[in-house]
Amino acid sequence: QVQVVESGGGSVQPGGSLRLSCAASGRIFSIDDMGWYRQAPGKQRELVARIGTGESPYYVDSVKGRFTISKNNAKNTVYLQMNGLKPEDTAVYYCNVDGHGSSLSMSYFHEWGQGTQVTVSS
Repeated sequence: QVQVVESGGGSVQPGGSLRLSCAASGRIFSIDDMGWYRQAPGKQRELVARIGTGESPYYVDSVKGRFTISKNNAKNTVYLQMNGLKPEDTAVYYCNVDGHGSSLSMSYFHEWGQGTQVTVSS
C-alpha cells in the first residue's frame, strides 16, 4: 500500500558530490520520520541521517559538516545532499520511511527503498 522510490547513487571522485532522493507514495496519512542508512561490504548497516517532524536532524559523526538531509512534506520526499565525499563513504545507501496509513486504524508502516550504490574512488 505504501511504496518507496529511491534514486541518485553513482560513482564520483573524492571530494565530489551526490544527491540522493527518496519518495514515499500510496495511502499515507502522515510521515513520522525519514532516514538514510548505508551498508559497506563486511559491515553492519548504519544510520547516516534522520529527519523527523518539528526537530533538528540527526547525523552520524562521520558525515557531519558534509551531508545534509532535507525533506519536502508535500511530496513525501527526503533528500541526502552528500558533499566532500570520501572513499570511506562507499556503500549501498538505503532510504527508510516511517509513518501511518490513510485508513480508519492509521496503521503504522516501516518501508525501505531498494538501495542505491555510492562509490567514491580515484
